[in-house]
Amino acid sequence: MRLAPDQFTCDKEKIFWTLAFFKDRRAAKWSENLFHQEADTSIFPIQSWVDFKQQFRSQFFPVNAEADTINTLEGSSYYQGNQTVDDYLDSFLILASDAGYMDPWTLVVKFRYGLKLNVQSEIATMPFGRPADTDPEAWYTAAQRIDQAQLTNEAFQSTLRLTTVTPAHSAPTRPTPFSVLRSPPVALPSVLPRPPPPLPAPSGGIPMDIDAVWKTRSLPPRGCYRCGEANHLVKDCSHRLDVQRLTVEQREELIEDLMALKDAVEEEKVCSAPEEDFA
Repeated sequence: MRLAPDQFTCDKEKIFWTLAFFKDRRAAKWSENLFHQEADTSIFPIQSWVDFKQQFRSQFFPVNAEADTINTLEGSSYYQGNQTVDDYLDSFLILASDAGYMDPWTLVVKFRYGLKLNVQSEIATMPFGRPADTDPEAWYTAAQRIDQAQLTNEAFQSTLRLTTVTPAHSAPTRPTPFSVLRSPPVALPSVLPRPPPPLPAPSGGIPMDIDAVWKTRSLPPRGCYRCGEANHLVKDCSHRLDVQRLTVEQREELIEDLMALKDAVEEEKVCSAPEEDFA
């Protein structure tokens, strides 16, 4: 309002503009009550800027500000807590000024009580350049310097953790070698099956005498596969053999007859050979 006095034409505009900033706790409640009174009576309860300042002091200024400030500094509500040293120092200097504290030693003690434990311990145990207990300004400067160094270190540590911690990726699956792939074991039956009974020996010879079977086998009474006549065999046929015109069954029978004929001829040769006398 002092910077732009021409922007306000009357005291009501000043009051309404000031009440627009009363948005929290008791100040917001007091502002709402003023507008409720205006709604009930159709007249705003404060008509002048001087009256507004008087009511504001009566509502928000304590009766004995110095005594209230001293009580605050004697308690623990003014401690630093989660604030930075700069914010804590600003509020502490206001309290010390309102309480009328001028003694340097008292200021250092109160300021040191409110500091975080790690900050005040580091200042108190400094091997070199430790501020004196009767020099508040040196304590203020040392606390600000240490707090700033700690904040910088915390920011560096958080960045370092983000860069060193890499996202977990699943390891690529390596192909299983062929030698490792094995079929599951097959459970053996508790009772082994019995072997099949031996085949009966063919008539006319011992079991392993295969030639005896062929000896007793005669040529099949089939006709000629070349011309279809029954009075001669293929070997005696004068017609030309065309295997492509034969069916599958005819080809198989032809092969069996030829094999039987071959065995019979070899058997006749063996039988007709003269016996040698080894005497």
